[in-house]
Amino acid sequence: MTWTAPEVTRSPQLLVGDERAVLHSLLTRGREILLWKCRGLTGAQLAARSVEPSSMSLLGLIRHMTEVERGWFRMRAAGEELGYIYSDESNRDGDFDDTVAEQAEADHARFLEEIALCDKAIADLSLEHTTIHPRTGTDLSLRWIYLHMIEEYGRHAGHADLLRERIDGVTGYQ
Repeated sequence: MTWTAPEVTRSPQLLVGDERAVLHSLLTRGREILLWKCRGLTGAQLAARSVEPSSMSLLGLIRHMTEVERGWFRMRAAGEELGYIYSDESNRDGDFDDTVAEQAEADHARFLEEIALCDKAIADLSLEHTTIHPRTGTDLSLRWIYLHMIEEYGRHAGHADLLRERIDGVTGYQ
């Protein structure tokens, strides 16, 4: 039996509420859009590359966002001492470059697990909580991280739209 990415139950969009709840609602929407773009596809379809020379694929985006979630929320904001899952200093693009269709189910599950771990890691941190930016050395807040992650998902949702349309013609987010 061939694994296919499961259907996605979308959360209602929070349009009114306190800042943290609205930010988390927008972040959840971005997460769900990426998963929605992958629903119903096999591992081989998820691993299909866009166009040469790009190594981008829907599976690569899932793996990339697993790394991004882990890096910003757990490693930076929560201060957990972790390494990345798919990439390292000698293989910076392992999240995109090293996708394997037969590992799509495990990568999908790892993404969902990482989201839950990230949400738990920052649950008790205030939006004013600060950490050091890894490249610039400047302070940044959890609020900034939320906004950056919403931006990151927005950018990659556009990539996912094009990748999905190329695979089977499916477009939109209804």
